Amino acid sequence: MELALIKTLLNKDFHASHRGIRCPDELFTKDVRKIKQTLDHAMEAYDKDITPAELEALFFAANKTMTTANKDAYKSLFRLLDKEEHMSKEIADDVFSSMFQQFVGEQLANLGFEYVNGTQTSLEPLRKLLSNYQEDFTPNLKVEWEDMSMETLLKANDIQSQWKFNIPSLKRRVEGISGGHLVLVGARPNTGKTSFHASLIAAPGGFAHQGAKCMVLCNEESYDRVGGRYLSAATSMDLDEVRDNRALAASRYNIVNDNVLVKDSTGKDMAWVEAVVKNYRPDIVVLDMGDKFASKTSDKSDVYLKNAAIHARNIAKQYQTAIIWMSQLSAEAEGKIHVDQSMLEGSKTGKAAETDLMILISKNPTVEGAEDQDTQRHLNIAKNKLKGGWHGIVHTELDGSRSQYTA
Repeated sequence: MELALIKTLLNKDFHASHRGIRCPDELFTKDVRKIKQTLDHAMEAYDKDITPAELEALFFAANKTMTTANKDAYKSLFRLLDKEEHMSKEIADDVFSSMFQQFVGEQLANLGFEYVNGTQTSLEPLRKLLSNYQEDFTPNLKVEWEDMSMETLLKANDIQSQWKFNIPSLKRRVEGISGGHLVLVGARPNTGKTSFHASLIAAPGGFAHQGAKCMVLCNEESYDRVGGRYLSAATSMDLDEVRDNRALAASRYNIVNDNVLVKDSTGKDMAWVEAVVKNYRPDIVVLDMGDKFASKTSDKSDVYLKNAAIHARNIAKQYQTAIIWMSQLSAEAEGKIHVDQSMLEGSKTGKAAETDLMILISKNPTVEGAEDQDTQRHLNIAKNKLKGGWHGIVHTELDGSRSQYTA
């Protein structure tokens, strides 16, 4: 290998990129090191590539006092060098990078040994070593750059809305979502968060109707209560109507039932979520509630919620699934129609920074003495990095008994 590297260094341009401290003599064994030193001098003296024969002639001219035995040994090395195939520049780069890292590592290890044993008491040798090599320490790294061709970019943007929203007023502003997206949905308690994702997935024209394999991981309400909302959304019937007309309900529910998986996930964390996604490969995952999957690795909620959101985003990108993260809004949002990301419970920036789309649901302030519940809901598009990038507010109606959002 050493002789193959020497042969590759005979190229003037390649040698110039690996000269001096980037390719110290110590990378080579003693005999080959002397040949490499002759090569370095030749490259300084001649502005051209050097042939093996020229290198041999220069070597023996510079070492006239060698014994016969030494001359014979080096002649054998040069015969091997002449027969050796030079490496491709890319492979030689990688080999030199690995050898250089090993060389620097050995020097650091030797210094560390001296510090441990007390034979070295100054940091100056360490500073000198870092100063000498930090600019030339090149990791063994290959980057596969992304395809930036026009056709690839156009195709990628065409599928930004693979799964369409089935709420007309929302779809007019935000067409839909796709694999790799992290969507955060926030609302105050008793606003209709569970009905919202049930409506998006199971109601007529929803993601499940479009063929998306949807997974709902719930850790707040029991799975049967969540499932009940999905049953109502899919059938456009409240539960009493389902009981009274089971045949009609079944014909509607069976259309989406195979595309919806629900699991009570109380006490689970994001690592478990990733394992489930990796195993079942859903198109869409609902985390209800997303915050409860966060591992409390810090006393500060914004820190561990941000870490969980980063994990969720990585899962979405790696497994090309869309993740819908359900979250609470703080008391600051109570009674307000216009709400924003600063009102997210526990993390005003951390979670928001990771999301592609943020939909914050609000309702009208309570009117004292009103007999009927106000069914109007407002979808605040607080963040939108998706196609079009529209921000604003969308007005909808919630049919709570059927868990459906309508325009």
